[in-house]
Amino acid sequence: MSELSLELARRRNGLPADRSGVPLPKRLLTSKWAWVFVAGLVIYSGALLWLFADVSRSLTATPQVSERLVVASLKQAAWLALPTVAVWSVLFPLADRYRPQRLLVWFLALGWGAAVAVFFSYYINSWAATHLGIAGTGDPAAGSRAAIFVAPFVEEACKASVVFLIAIFARYRLASKTSVIVIAGLSAAGFAFTENIVYYVRGIIYAALTPQVGEAKDAVAQMVALRGGWLAFGHPLFTMMTGIGIAVALHTRSKLVRVLAPLIGYCAAAFLHMVFNSQVTFADANDYNVLYFGVAVPIVLGAVAYVVRQIFAEGRQIGARLSDYVRLGWLPASDPIVLSRLRTRLWALLVAITWGLGKFVATVRLHNTLTELAYLRDGQVRGIYDTGAVGRERALVERAKMLRPAAISDPRGLKLNLPRWRRSKPVKYDLPNYPGPAGISGKWPVVVGSPQFDPGYSAVDPNWGPPRK
Repeated sequence: MSELSLELARRRNGLPADRSGVPLPKRLLTSKWAWVFVAGLVIYSGALLWLFADVSRSLTATPQVSERLVVASLKQAAWLALPTVAVWSVLFPLADRYRPQRLLVWFLALGWGAAVAVFFSYYINSWAATHLGIAGTGDPAAGSRAAIFVAPFVEEACKASVVFLIAIFARYRLASKTSVIVIAGLSAAGFAFTENIVYYVRGIIYAALTPQVGEAKDAVAQMVALRGGWLAFGHPLFTMMTGIGIAVALHTRSKLVRVLAPLIGYCAAAFLHMVFNSQVTFADANDYNVLYFGVAVPIVLGAVAYVVRQIFAEGRQIGARLSDYVRLGWLPASDPIVLSRLRTRLWALLVAITWGLGKFVATVRLHNTLTELAYLRDGQVRGIYDTGAVGRERALVERAKMLRPAAISDPRGLKLNLPRWRRSKPVKYDLPNYPGPAGISGKWPVVVGSPQFDPGYSAVDPNWGPPRK
């Protein structure tokens, strides 16, 4: 095939180009991900500034509220909402272990939910709530009808839209179901972070200006414990349903499933969101406890069990697909065993870091290359990629061959190369007892434990001596 045909086949399959030989500065300047990061940073910053400016204008419309109070409340609300998003930002990436996404992809998902999704949801919910005829003071989107019948569909669509965009423009990055679920969860975590800031700001100002609520700190702490603790699973759980639907669609050849799976996942997310909002609004204390511990907690545990099951399934899948190349003689037999187990991969990294930074980087690159090769092979088996993926397959095999001498490919039986902190014991010496450097005319004593040699001389007669006079 000509180079043009190979390039068309690569683009048809959505495969990335091999840029391993391109210098790093040129790679950064010509990388679409670098420019997506810059554009995302500008868009996210602008959306957040616009949103908080609008919230500030709505709050300062009350004569008792000053701009200084709003700014101080925003800072306090941001610190109160930070622990929740920090926990989710650690838990979700930890689940994506076999082929972790780039930090840029995680940033795009988190920032999209925190800025763009909240921006559109805020204005669409407000517009819809106004047309629903909700009366009263405050945010029109806070009415019960908007929260139950409008907000679930709008917010779930806005949060999941980043997953659809990545699936459309960078489908190759979504190689595993876990990666799709993690991106959806991070988008929801970012959405909850900004939404919590808005709620906390209003709660702080309301508690400060309303003596009837009692101690302002206690009222705010109760809100933080509810939204940032007990109900923190809400948005991530809902958007995970859409993520599961998209993940199923990306790993099937059926056109019907590709259409229905994301739609079913989105409807499930909106339905759970609707039930959640309705019960929070209307349920009393007894019903709330029953629904929380009898319905919500089991659903959360089921979602966690599904993610854990997918992690183990990915390990078995990587081992099976790399075994295909072992049978072809392209890879050693140890690769499927090492790469399919998280503990052996982790041990290889630990051993490599004790041998130096270069060894560690080579090991990480080798793991990423072989894991990508396994997912590429899985896509070929499922019929997602056609013969145009052969070029990428050969490039990955050659890259693994080049990295293997500089990396820890099989850590089984190896030990950490740690420095010795104990001082060596001093060497003891005996008196010299044989000819040589440590014997007769020798200048150095003999080392303890050195071999003792018999000179082979006969016994001396004790009566022998010089002539007597």
